[in-house]
Amino acid sequence: MPEKTKDGVELIQSRPVFHLGRWISAFIVGLLALGLAYILVTNPKFRWDVVWEWLFSKMIITGLMMTIVLTVLSMALGTVLAITMAIMRQSINPVLRGVASAYIWFFRGTPIYTQLIFWSLLPTLYPKLSFGVPFLGSLWGWELTFDTATYFTPFWMAFIGLGLNEGAYLAEIMRAGLLSVSKGQWEAATALGMPRGTIFRRIILPQAMRVIVPPIGNETISMLKTTSLVSAIPFTLELTFIARQRGQATFAPVPLLIAAAIWYLVITSLLMCIQSFIEKYYGKGFERRDNAGAHSPAASSTSDEDEEAKATKLNFLDVTP
Repeated sequence: MPEKTKDGVELIQSRPVFHLGRWISAFIVGLLALGLAYILVTNPKFRWDVVWEWLFSKMIITGLMMTIVLTVLSMALGTVLAITMAIMRQSINPVLRGVASAYIWFFRGTPIYTQLIFWSLLPTLYPKLSFGVPFLGSLWGWELTFDTATYFTPFWMAFIGLGLNEGAYLAEIMRAGLLSVSKGQWEAATALGMPRGTIFRRIILPQAMRVIVPPIGNETISMLKTTSLVSAIPFTLELTFIARQRGQATFAPVPLLIAAAIWYLVITSLLMCIQSFIEKYYGKGFERRDNAGAHSPAASSTSDEDEEAKATKLNFLDVTP
């Protein structure tokens, strides 16, 4: 075979490497997938006709919409609480640090199902709630009293219970993201005369989002499925509860649960696509920077300044009074 040259340089005759192991593993996986699909489709007990009948039914769609609303609101409440607690955890004020640590310790240390049961018992434990100056509100007439069961409906109890629990987990994610930003970023912005709030909003938080987004996306998907536990309150408009209830009423529990599972998979897939888009948005420039640093000669040696930066990286500057 004649050698190919270009501009006097001999070109290498490269051929793709044949990976026998990949083809064998792909064949085995494909065979298993076909076998699984066959036993699912051909088993009459799954009653796929009933699945398609209920998949777009009004009751299932209503439960799906309520599940999505509950997920979004709970994650919004949890995110607000998480940012607040993450900042408090880094405060030089010991009272703020103690309050944040106690909140995270309690809600991470008790099961979410147990917390939801306690929220369902709130009207029994406290039939009436009052807001006012402690010990003096009732004496001076500065107290607002209302019936607990009237205002704390199952939906609001589910929303508050899920949001408070999620805030404890997101707080640690937020704190890890804030600690990932170099201390020098804050010092440089401070030297330019930027206010603390502006530094946090425009400098620190956007860089921390690269670390924060992946675990928050995972928590959002987890929250979508955790909403199935609000039946402990009980909240009866959630997707899993409706599917289980209608399945028992029609003596077809398996097809109704399959319909609910299909919707969970659809929403989870959409959330994963959104997460991927957000990760790419906040990761702009970091991949190129990391690749350039990996191939540079300076990357193999660590100076005294780098060691000092690593030592102070965990000392996130305080943004609280």
